[in-house]
Amino acid sequence: MIFARRQMSTEMLAMILAGGQGTRLGKLTKEIAKPAVPFGGRYRIIDFTLSNCVNSGIKHVGVVTQYQPLALNNHIGNGASWGLDGIDAGVTILHPYSSTDGEKWFEGTAHAIYQNISYIDQMDPQYVLILSGDHIYKMNYEAMLEEHIANGASLTVGVIEVPLKEASRFGIMNTDEHDQIIEFDEKPEEPKSNLASMGIYIFNWDSLRSVLMGSSSDEDHLLDFGKHVIPSYLEAGEKVYAYRFNGYWKDVGTIDSLWEASMEFIQLDNELSMRDKSWRMFSKNMISPPHFLTETASVAHSLIVDGCYVAGNIENSILSTNVEVKSGSTVKNSVIMPGAKIGRNVWIENAIIGENAIIGDDAVIYKENEIKVVGYSEVIGGKQDENQ
Repeated sequence: MIFARRQMSTEMLAMILAGGQGTRLGKLTKEIAKPAVPFGGRYRIIDFTLSNCVNSGIKHVGVVTQYQPLALNNHIGNGASWGLDGIDAGVTILHPYSSTDGEKWFEGTAHAIYQNISYIDQMDPQYVLILSGDHIYKMNYEAMLEEHIANGASLTVGVIEVPLKEASRFGIMNTDEHDQIIEFDEKPEEPKSNLASMGIYIFNWDSLRSVLMGSSSDEDHLLDFGKHVIPSYLEAGEKVYAYRFNGYWKDVGTIDSLWEASMEFIQLDNELSMRDKSWRMFSKNMISPPHFLTETASVAHSLIVDGCYVAGNIENSILSTNVEVKSGSTVKNSVIMPGAKIGRNVWIENAIIGENAIIGDDAVIYKENEIKVVGYSEVIGGKQDENQ
């Protein structure tokens, strides 16, 4: 059955799951949720998903938070930076709360949606788009919805081809010749295909609501979309289709993948095409003065953002907002997050320096074959370490 189209702003609600702790990012997520981690000098990871929503014509967005939400809440605010503060647009921050049955914390992706059924009902969408807030990519969700409707699907899963040797790390979708999903394997030892789930789903809200409400009284709740809901849909004979995505997509859930994505971001011809005015990436940016390069500064193939003071040598690196690098210091193949201060005669290579970190004079942040990490507001070297 093909559903009639209504205005994009009212037919599909986006729900961004942004409560992840991101433990594999170690020190970088000790104080903030993974979607709030800075990326690319002037962005935070969640900016890419939010901007995709706006560019796709989606004007109603719920952001589901849980772990360390303060920085994320402050960043999103009322959604004005993304144009989500209008009469017919809005972003709503959704926190865990104690319900009548005593539940509070979200126990999985599907459980997070279940706890927010009242909000979704209030928005009254025909379709619900489930998104992760911790991936770097550009994607037109409207094109995915059009295919969902054309297929008469109950559920459409965004998938991307991965090398077959890496497929065992993902939830793998096995499809027929029409891309209808016939089998789902969660991290299979011997994958039958290389179509990996991106954690992007479009559901018909009526059917998803019925499934979630029906499972709430079962002993085995449908807590997770990948582990529980998709298999449940397949077992019930629902039409479940794969939507193939062919662009740049990066799950920056590990230190190595975050560093790799950052190094790719520096490249002028990177696949994200950040200078493409037809698909802009929006963010809440601090008002800072222009960056300043002293007579001792040397900068090559790097991104230097507003508010930076540079008196040292910068090579193939990203200096985020309000970073300071004093004379005699070298930053190479590294990411320096907002507000970090680097003293004199410091050597930083293959590293990620967290927000507001302080690197004292003469410190060395480098280890061969390893990405070194300095955490949020961490102090390294200088007088601060004399008694340690």
